[in-house]
Amino acid sequence: MTDLETRVAPRFALLRRAAPALLGYAAVRVLDLLVLAVWSAARGKSAHTLLTARWDALWYTRVAELGYGYEVRLPNGDVHSNLAFFPLLPWLERLVHALTPLSYADAGLVVSVVASLAAAWGIFAVADHVYGRRAGVCAVLLWAVLPVGIVQSMAYSESLFTALAAWSLYAVLTGRWVGAGLLAAFAGLTRPVGLAVVAAVWTAGIASFVRDRRAAVADGARGDEHAPDAASAVRAPRVVTTDGAPDATRAPSIPSGAPVARRALGMLLAPLGAAAYVLWVGHHTGKGPLGYLDVQAGWRNGFDGGYAFARFVADKFTSFPSALAGLGLIVGVGLVIWLYVIGVRQRQPLPLLVYTGVVTALALCASSYFGSKPRLLLPAFPLLLPLALALARLRTSRAVLVTAGVAVASAVYGAFWLNGSGPP
Repeated sequence: MTDLETRVAPRFALLRRAAPALLGYAAVRVLDLLVLAVWSAARGKSAHTLLTARWDALWYTRVAELGYGYEVRLPNGDVHSNLAFFPLLPWLERLVHALTPLSYADAGLVVSVVASLAAAWGIFAVADHVYGRRAGVCAVLLWAVLPVGIVQSMAYSESLFTALAAWSLYAVLTGRWVGAGLLAAFAGLTRPVGLAVVAAVWTAGIASFVRDRRAAVADGARGDEHAPDAASAVRAPRVVTTDGAPDATRAPSIPSGAPVARRALGMLLAPLGAAAYVLWVGHHTGKGPLGYLDVQAGWRNGFDGGYAFARFVADKFTSFPSALAGLGLIVGVGLVIWLYVIGVRQRQPLPLLVYTGVVTALALCASSYFGSKPRLLLPAFPLLLPLALALARLRTSRAVLVTAGVAVASAVYGAFWLNGSGPP
């Protein structure tokens, strides 16, 4: 076998292992698009326009076509600047447009579709590594059938960001530090929440250094020349129960023992993407390193610890019909927190917990665009791992039935949502 074959073979093996998950994911996406097309046609709307030319998709397309500098001044004095939108998706739209006859909007749709498949594969890789293949398939399908899963097929940046985040986390979990840092840097060029990936890489890197140091001290104290090295000491094999189901109580640890230089390089690379764009915006606006915060303030978007969101929910209880919506919001937030707590109890790897915690905190504690919070939580796929484990323990026929039912409901809701208010 040649050296090239040696490098490529494991990747094809990983793809073959993920094939059921990817096929199931593609089937759900096709169902969503078919339902959206039928629903939109019945209402005299264009499904294509809903996916490519509304809301944030228009802003990304304008950046790809005309560059930065466009802004809208509202009657109340707010300034909506396209500097709020990170550049990686527009760059890719421009690249696809240059290489194909596609418009910028259609290029964005192509990027999103390809990125959603890459995201599904990355989610499978993470879940498979932690809990096994069956849980990996279930995690991907659960991500596909989320109520706002139709966003994964829109010319938005959620799919691209999730793909980069998932593969960066997988690289961390498997000890590929430089790759993890590069992917984290690209994630930082995609959305502001890229700092969640950076935090995961840095936390994992620091933890690995601490374990190596403790292992070295312990080996020196014992003086045992046959003591296991740091890498083998921290690796825990995947554990399954007697019936073959994954055991959530033990998950593989982060590999340690990698060359210090590679770990340090990965950590140094991770924040470069987000830092570069934020600093460029500050220079472009003339407002220094914090200039990007002023841009976000123009959209009335900031971080207030959840105070504005709490008031928004409380206001729902001023009348009976809206009180039901308020109750639904409380239940939804409670479910998110409960899933995170379950992840902690199931001992998810530290990078996953850090990443999910930061994504969730930024989504729930933003001070505006409350209707977009479900969409902002899309990248927090580790929240689905407890549900994936529960689904994986069901009989295959029952798991398929449950997933199919939820997929139909999600497709109908997605079509209704986009033909209504849609994502802000």
